[in-house]
Amino acid sequence: MLWATACVVTLGFLIALEVAARRYGGVPGPITNQAREVMFPPKPGPLYGGLALMMVVLTWRQRFIAAGAAIGVDVVFVSVRWAVGAEVPEGHFFGNGALWAMLGCAAFALTRRTGKERLLLLKGVGLGLLLVAGRKTGDTWLLITSKTRPTVLDPYVATADHALGDPSWLAGRVLRASGPVSTYVLDLVYAQLAVAAIVVALYQLRNVAAEGRFPRHHLVRTFLLIGLVGPGIYMVFPVVGPIFAYGPGTSGTGGVEWAVADLWPNTPPPIGLPHPVPYDGITPRNCVPSLHTAWATAIFIHSRKGPRLLRFAGAFWLVATLSATLGFGYHYGVDLIAGVVFALTVEAALRTFDRGWDRSGIQLVAYGTAVFTGLLVSYRYLPLDMAEHPAVSGPLLLLAMASVIYGYLRTTRRWEPKPAPALRPEPQPEPV
Repeated sequence: MLWATACVVTLGFLIALEVAARRYGGVPGPITNQAREVMFPPKPGPLYGGLALMMVVLTWRQRFIAAGAAIGVDVVFVSVRWAVGAEVPEGHFFGNGALWAMLGCAAFALTRRTGKERLLLLKGVGLGLLLVAGRKTGDTWLLITSKTRPTVLDPYVATADHALGDPSWLAGRVLRASGPVSTYVLDLVYAQLAVAAIVVALYQLRNVAAEGRFPRHHLVRTFLLIGLVGPGIYMVFPVVGPIFAYGPGTSGTGGVEWAVADLWPNTPPPIGLPHPVPYDGITPRNCVPSLHTAWATAIFIHSRKGPRLLRFAGAFWLVATLSATLGFGYHYGVDLIAGVVFALTVEAALRTFDRGWDRSGIQLVAYGTAVFTGLLVSYRYLPLDMAEHPAVSGPLLLLAMASVIYGYLRTTRRWEPKPAPALRPEPQPEPV
């Protein structure tokens, strides 16, 4: 019943996004875009990432067959497109084979498997397709934010960011001075966040095929829920980011003509009474909270129980992601604080749900939600007070985030199973 309910809710949500995308943007939504990729050239990364996740339910022999089938189908598609001279968007050369392999596994489960084997295989296919659908859903959400929110609240967030010393402006100057190598590395880390998530998830799900079941909690759940809930907050708090609101923009959107002033990253914005400002209808309003920060935080949390190399990679990805979000001008410092609190609250909610909503979990989720709400309210209604008293407001922001981190660690450590004490053998009487 739980899986059936989740499928119905997901389908309804996708249909709603499909209607919204066509109404506000005049473009296809996530369902249409996903269906097109059966035949038309897709972006390969999400599809092959989904295939990798699906294969955790397969044996090694079945994995080789599925991967071979995906590659074979892609070879056929690429050859046909090359033969007919079809125009292919940049970076969309292949990927259909991964989708065909997942759909083929679904058909195989329905026709050739029964009972627990069928259910496990269908869960694997659903997990892989959910990862792909999550990417499509996110793109549609961002389109809706740009079309339905003509004004943005960047002056409020930029003013509140004075409490932290304008870290985006500082990081932007440092990144420019550090040279092209650091810029390339941070850009790669920022763009390939999903790859890091898949690596950690594959480690967590490595025993699914042998045990015949999924673990109760894993990274994919947190990753998807962050991507589902986060964009809804963008609708309430639309912000485009420093490089757009105070710079020339990037990636083909924004421009100096839309900026409040061309200041980033050389000159921090002056303190003044903030107000909403209009912005173009293309740039996503995707700053508060920073979902890249939230996802990187989730990766860091879930990598803590892995081997040393995985723990090191999780820590590196978190630090590099925070550096990239600030250094490229995509986020303000206060966005990152909100992102950390948001990630810990979502993670706590999922773990509390697994435990049956006990008292300690409910208190942790309620506290994280209250702190997150308080942060947004302060950014919106107290930014000038925060900017004028940075010696007080800055430490308070950091303390609020630290309190949620401490509460999460303190609560979840009590949830960890205690190792059973070793039984001491009873003394035996000596033989006479």
